Amino acid sequence: MTLLERAPSPGLVLGAIASVQFGSALAATLFSRIGPAGAVTLRLTAAALILAALWPPRTSGLTRAELRLAALFGLVLAGMNLSFYEALHRIPLGIAVAIEFVGPLSVAIVGSRRALDVLWAGLAALGIVALTRGGVRGIDGLGVALALLAGALWGTYIIVNARVGRAFAGSTGLSLAMCVGALALLPVGIASAGSRLLEPRSLLPGIAVGVLSSVIPYSFELEALRRISTSVFGVLMSLEPAVAALAGFIVLGQGMTARMTVGIALVSIASVGASRNAAPAVGGA
Repeated sequence: MTLLERAPSPGLVLGAIASVQFGSALAATLFSRIGPAGAVTLRLTAAALILAALWPPRTSGLTRAELRLAALFGLVLAGMNLSFYEALHRIPLGIAVAIEFVGPLSVAIVGSRRALDVLWAGLAALGIVALTRGGVRGIDGLGVALALLAGALWGTYIIVNARVGRAFAGSTGLSLAMCVGALALLPVGIASAGSRLLEPRSLLPGIAVGVLSSVIPYSFELEALRRISTSVFGVLMSLEPAVAALAGFIVLGQGMTARMTVGIALVSIASVGASRNAAPAVGGA
């Protein structure tokens, strides 16, 4: 039994949350040099190389359905991360994650189908309104739209991730998917940043971002989703917006107004309420 297999599932999810949010804050420091596309390309490329070394992405013996599943997971990873980084380039980290959180929240609501979910959906909507109306400075509309797109892909990621975890042994499915995602983004990153991607001041932090934002959290979440339902996963993930705001404050110096804090709290409360006692929202591989 590996170390990840012995670790408690809640601990894995909480560790993933902290790792990915501080990794995102570190990635934001790269935007002025290589842009969001360059940063996400370095992130996924570094993660793909590390995961490929640990779990070689062999395709022999896999069915067409398994290959399609891994490819889908890789494309979802690429789209989710690119849209989120583009949003993060325009709006603060805590706000971006809270808006993006409509994806996991939707998974929890669809999984539960209770009348009370109308209340949780309403609270989440109020939270989003609080985050996008008012504050220290105007909130970029394109940034909000990109965060919503990232949220839709995040919800898809939760469902597909659970299927990959059941279809592949260990982290081989994740390793294969990460290679697909990195290859899909490579032309975009090169077009955006060119040779600046290989400069040490970009490359070294980019590798760190890959470890913090991809290798650690995706490995932790993949293992956790083998043992817990997506509804329980959604409850634990309700801490994500708050941790994102903390990371944005510590690493990027992004302050929070009272209204923004209330908005994040409403989204988190809605997530907990919608996720409790919800039925699993995923099927078999």
